[in-house]
Amino acid sequence: MSPTSPASPKSPADPLRPTRRLTTAQALVAFLARQYTERDGRRQRLISATWGIFGHGNVAGIGQALVEAGGGGTGTGTGHGNGAGHRMPYLQGRNEQAMVHAAVGYARQSGRLSAHAVTTSIGPGATNLVTGAALATINRLPVLLLPGDTFATRPADPVLQQLEVPYAGDVSVNDCLRPVSRYFDRITRPEALIPAALQAMRVLADPAETGAVTLALPQDVQAEAYDWPEEFFAERDWHVRRPAPDAFELEAAVRAVRSARRPLIVAGGGVRHSAAEETLAAFTAATRIPVASTQAGKGALRHDHPADVGGIGHTGTATADELARTADLVIGIGTRFCDFTTASGTLFADPAVRFLHLNITAFDAHKLAALPLVADARAGLEALTAALAGRGYRVDPAYETEYTGAKEAWEERIEASFATPDPTARPTQTQVLGLLDALVTGDDILINAAGSLPGDLHKLWRARSRDQYHVEYGYSCMGYEIPAAIGVLLATEARTPHRPDEPRRPVWALVGDGTYLMNPTEIVTAVQENLPLKLLILQNHGYASIGALSESVGGERFGTAYRHRDADGGFTGPPLPVDLAANAASLGMRVLRATTVDDLRKALSEARDAEGPTCVYVETETPDTVSGPPPAQAWWDVPVAETASRPAAVEAREEYDRQAAARRRHL
Repeated sequence: MSPTSPASPKSPADPLRPTRRLTTAQALVAFLARQYTERDGRRQRLISATWGIFGHGNVAGIGQALVEAGGGGTGTGTGHGNGAGHRMPYLQGRNEQAMVHAAVGYARQSGRLSAHAVTTSIGPGATNLVTGAALATINRLPVLLLPGDTFATRPADPVLQQLEVPYAGDVSVNDCLRPVSRYFDRITRPEALIPAALQAMRVLADPAETGAVTLALPQDVQAEAYDWPEEFFAERDWHVRRPAPDAFELEAAVRAVRSARRPLIVAGGGVRHSAAEETLAAFTAATRIPVASTQAGKGALRHDHPADVGGIGHTGTATADELARTADLVIGIGTRFCDFTTASGTLFADPAVRFLHLNITAFDAHKLAALPLVADARAGLEALTAALAGRGYRVDPAYETEYTGAKEAWEERIEASFATPDPTARPTQTQVLGLLDALVTGDDILINAAGSLPGDLHKLWRARSRDQYHVEYGYSCMGYEIPAAIGVLLATEARTPHRPDEPRRPVWALVGDGTYLMNPTEIVTAVQENLPLKLLILQNHGYASIGALSESVGGERFGTAYRHRDADGGFTGPPLPVDLAANAASLGMRVLRATTVDDLRKALSEARDAEGPTCVYVETETPDTVSGPPPAQAWWDVPVAETASRPAAVEAREEYDRQAAARRRHL
């Protein structure tokens, strides 16, 4: 990194400081390429690549800067003095929301230690980021958003795609990103980038604060040159801290555990983000406390670990939910205690139940009036294990025998759900999962987010490794799966570069037809990058999950099937003649069609071994009493019409009132 020649104008802040004359966009890209995270001695790029779709709001700014930074992989960029390690790779997306999903998948697979940036143009490109930003922030996953913005200097007002707000001249559509961002700034002058960029990196690398970070970039400011202090481009390491628990809180936690007769751990996503799986296993080995998991926490223990009792809550196992109903101490670790986990406040039924919550954020640690243990999950578990070690705590052997036996009984229900007595029949959804379950190893990664699959997976899937189970259920966003799988593939190959003699990790995106129709566009990206995405499409002709929910709450499955209209105008005619397999093929995927159980078994095996993007397409059958999934083991609060003329709604309201009577506020 060398300063500019003496003839270059200097920054007015310090005429003697070495500077480099770059546009704001060039400076930002050069800055991002030099940011690193460090945790436990491991160092890696904080922003390892930039996704982008270009328009007039960013093509001449960030777009041009990425060319200069060698982002295209052509080797022609000067990189402003960049060495090979300071290039900024560019990834071409097809949909702005999908680019954020891909970045989120990458960040989760990278343990939140590395992230992607996403750049868009002004207007619809920017507002398309909102859904992805909300997903990232809700799930506490880092992504840097760089939307173009309208002119700061306002040479013409309005410009193309500008939202005019009569009462506020400084508002743009990018302000929609404020409530879904953990940090937001609009860079209206080049020099304002310096503090904003540093704050952005601080938030992205902070395990308690991370989420979507937005730097809105007016298109004229992107292209404006400035003399940047050379120190701005120095490599920076952002230490990802592991805060230890407060001594007072730790002692209170020890007392709570030692006094518990029927404790239960609820493992959330924080266990994974902290890489605390082995520490959790050591804690359970010492105490024999059973571990239930949220959607984000599933895989914290392998499915065959003696203490693992499966998913908890509305989509949980009977084993975990029965333990939750009788628990006198619920130990949350890195969970948000959302309504699916608590069964909308009806699950933890013991009148004297207490809560202990180990969480890196005080906001979450105090939920349910819990005893807070504010700390990193791994550091907190290590401290709690050590503090209990000399005090001889272990659950009663009868309690351990109870949950072990209940777990074995649930395994029998899984086997019944996965059974395929007729190999020539069309498979049900749970049979599809059973065939996949029989095929995969701990190397495989499954990605899902919405529909009925998350419930079936949470109850039935046998997680074989800490990162196999990747279900986005904080926002449960339809359309997440395909782009997220691309992000996961990029992350796995970044951590273990592909060699011809080593197979790549199989990454599966599991989608229903409703989710597929929401967002199939990044198939083109997988084809372009030759990523071995395994896409499994389950065709059930509509919104199966919401159809079942609609029926249970008196909605009579209205508007949930993909069918032609009938003579009365309803949607009860024949299924629509939509061929999603042909659609996937038209986007460049190799497609394997399956109509029977045997067909599907062979297609899944072939897809797993494929080196390029491959789709398995299967029409699923309505589940029967043999192979259907077990029903929900706990309630979920979806309010039912208080007054109605149709019998279905009247009956549903009676059931709703009965269930809601068990709801309580834990104070």
